[in-house]
Amino acid sequence: MTIQEAAAFLAARDNLLILTHVRPDGDTIGCAAGLCRALRQTGKNAFVLENPEVTALFAPYLEGLTAGPEFHPDTVVSVDIAARSLFPENAKPYLDRVDLAIDHHPSQEFFAKETCLDSGAAACGQIVYEIVKQFAPITPKLGEALYVAVATDCGCFQYSNTDAAAHRAAAQLMDSGFDPYPVNRRHFRTKTFKRLKLESLLVQGLELRDGGQTALVFLTRSMVEAVEAGERDMDDISAFVGQIEGVKNGVTLKETPDGHVKISLRTDPGDLNASAVCARLGGGGHAAAAGAMVEGTMEQVRQRVIVAMEQVRAGG
Repeated sequence: MTIQEAAAFLAARDNLLILTHVRPDGDTIGCAAGLCRALRQTGKNAFVLENPEVTALFAPYLEGLTAGPEFHPDTVVSVDIAARSLFPENAKPYLDRVDLAIDHHPSQEFFAKETCLDSGAAACGQIVYEIVKQFAPITPKLGEALYVAVATDCGCFQYSNTDAAAHRAAAQLMDSGFDPYPVNRRHFRTKTFKRLKLESLLVQGLELRDGGQTALVFLTRSMVEAVEAGERDMDDISAFVGQIEGVKNGVTLKETPDGHVKISLRTDPGDLNASAVCARLGGGGHAAAAGAMVEGTMEQVRQRVIVAMEQVRAGG
């Protein structure tokens, strides 16, 4: 479905519910908030499904926009969700009811009745912006939400996925009139003290491979408990390892309470395709940033990741 077709699709429907993915980031939350506001501006009855994992960093963007299971939608839209496995538990009843999926992941599973996909877009927020400007004015609150979507998925325009189109979208969204300074400071220049403690622990256990071009860091439950960190303190912690000079490919392994290890892989796509590596581990994503959830101990998953990277490099 094209941008114009998606806009017409939404304009023709009402009683809409918007879904976000597990471990919600700025892209999925910003897209949901922006789309919901745009639909409401045109008189639509629209809500975002409550996400039990949303952190305090992103929750303010959804204030006044969420609904629980008491809302019975006629139309269901997902934003920035590539796979069925990324549906939060409370969104799983809608797995077979998604009418439109808006996404930018090459690993999109096409679970929805209709899909608006641009795998070349740096952020899903760019696609949502192109859709909503077809039928709604870009107000400051709407512009701020979609700016958060674009900026966070580009790492404040520092990640390798950043291109001229991402900068143009950000500039046009800034023209809506919101103040970008507090947004950028909150998301890119401020860390909690507990986060700094976690980063210190990650450095102590860091493993360098490939002559220092690949780095692995290990975030265990005991480390999290030692500093009494919460999800807010760990937001986007996978970006940390890429700040080390000389590192092209960064792997963050994070233990979860249910016996799994979450893999976050950030790479130089010219050197290693992150999506291809994570696909071997049951996950997916983009060439430069991908992830997976694997059952096992930290050491077991570490070995599997290393093998997967070696296989992709060998072309096997």
